[in-house]
Amino acid sequence: MSAFRALGHGRLNKNHKFSIAGVATLGAAALTFSLVPGNASAEADTQTVAAAPVAWSAAAGSAQAKTVHTSITQQQVGADRMAKAVADARAKADAKVAAAAKAKADAKAAAQAKVKAAAEAKAAAKKRADEQAAASRAAARKPVYANNLDGWIRESLAIMKKHGIPGTYEGLHRNIIRESSGDPRAINNWDINAQNGIPSKGLLQVIKPTFDAYHIPGTPHDQYHPVANITAAANYAADRYGSIDNVDSAY
Repeated sequence: MSAFRALGHGRLNKNHKFSIAGVATLGAAALTFSLVPGNASAEADTQTVAAAPVAWSAAAGSAQAKTVHTSITQQQVGADRMAKAVADARAKADAKVAAAAKAKADAKAAAQAKVKAAAEAKAAAKKRADEQAAASRAAARKPVYANNLDGWIRESLAIMKKHGIPGTYEGLHRNIIRESSGDPRAINNWDINAQNGIPSKGLLQVIKPTFDAYHIPGTPHDQYHPVANITAAANYAADRYGSIDNVDSAY
């Protein structure tokens, strides 16, 4: 006997039908509820599981890119430091080589300067020795003139020859005797020159302007000096008359 028959002798009334339908409906709903949430949860889980790898891959990729970028930056910094270190080492090496070359060049220049200085000192010493020897030879050869009229005339002739001034012993002696009688301190205080305030003086009686104009360098600038007086007068006579030899009177 079935369960339905046990309830009310095999007949289902209207209330029973509604109850059974309700139970069936509730059972279906329960079954549906039990299945759908399960399926929804599974789908959600599936979606979560499916999305999670995508989200993880993006984050991991970003982290990995950041790590790679950091690594490249660090490598670049390291490379730059190494390049700078190499450049600094090369610069130091170049500076060391340059310093060594300069030191070598300076030492060479100093040695050359020392050799040159020694050579110059030796040459200067030799020159001084040669000059002293020449002076000694010249002094040995230099004639000694007597401190008298003869000596004054002869010394004057030597100076005149050196300066290209013509004249002879005879011409000088003759004019000296006529002008001053051989007195180097002679002075004319009565002629026109004396009246003009420029008296004739010395062996050949020259006035101051004439003496100054025709004075021979190397002789004293003194009208009364015998040799200075003779050479200046002979120079003037050569300029005006061609030679002291051509003078036979006041000139």
